[in-house]
Amino acid sequence: MALFRSSDIGMDLGTSMVLCYIRNKGIVLREPSVVAIERGSGKLVAVGSEAKDMLGRAPENLIVMCPMADGVISSFDATERMLNHFFTRVVGNRVFFKPRAVIAVPSGATEVEKRAVIETSEGAGARYTYLIEEPLAAAIGAGLDIFSPKGSLVLDIGAGTADMMVVSLGKSVVSTSIRVGGNKFDAAIVRYFKRQHGIVIGTTAAEALKIEFGSAYPKKDAPLMDVKGRSLGGGLPVALQLESNEITYALSEPLHDIVEHLKDMLEQTPPELCGDITESGICLTGGSAQLYGLDKFISEQTGVPCYVAEDPVACVAIGAGKVLENLKLYASVLYDYKRGDYYEE
Repeated sequence: MALFRSSDIGMDLGTSMVLCYIRNKGIVLREPSVVAIERGSGKLVAVGSEAKDMLGRAPENLIVMCPMADGVISSFDATERMLNHFFTRVVGNRVFFKPRAVIAVPSGATEVEKRAVIETSEGAGARYTYLIEEPLAAAIGAGLDIFSPKGSLVLDIGAGTADMMVVSLGKSVVSTSIRVGGNKFDAAIVRYFKRQHGIVIGTTAAEALKIEFGSAYPKKDAPLMDVKGRSLGGGLPVALQLESNEITYALSEPLHDIVEHLKDMLEQTPPELCGDITESGICLTGGSAQLYGLDKFISEQTGVPCYVAEDPVACVAIGAGKVLENLKLYASVLYDYKRGDYYEE
């Protein structure tokens, strides 16, 4: 009978990573949201990690792309095919008992963007799709009691967006979503080396430098790092050995952008909830929350305690999965596309 049971899926459909949570099993898939498609025939050649290894290295007959941009779908066909591949991997080919899905979207997503996710999900094989705002899913996944009258503040920094939300009594009180995240961090590093050292590096190399040497604070006795790329002047390959604190200087602009929006949101928060947040602290989630010293940096800039969730990368997917396990309890936090935004209270 297990073959005929519906395996519902909680999903974090991220700009750089897709995570799937299966009811009663937990996280079963973590794959880069990258696809490789053959030019001309449109044949799907690779998905996930295999496709990511081709980024910047593919021959002319292959198109390697990230079908998600800034938290929303940029290529409907590629996203649908990617989701279909992941659905098949985690639940198998099902004709009659297709899975239901809860998918997290940025808090600032428009109704058009929400419907695009739903149509893509159901085109890929989902029986029914619910949406939940990413910071709400992150709060649930981080173990926060979103139904408490005490306010909680979640800052979810992914690859494409930074979503921040004050939650109380199961609802969003104040929220902001900005298109600043890990990808903007990588772009800032690329710009920095081009401007300061006249060397062009790829985004994959910038991401690797960010992961290994990135920090929100300059470090004492910072190690040296090797930076390889192409000379802006002569166009020839070049390798430089630089102090790793240069990554910190490169990241200062996008980090301050996030902090300024966080401060603006706190100014709009009711005083009683601000008092609660000062007591409980800011919960950091998302892949970019792993940047060294980011919690300390945000705490010093805002004057509010800040901490990183236990598994920041998986919080959104875990939250979406927990919602699936108790749809009645969390019905008020879900977006049902049959009703749309017109019926929101």
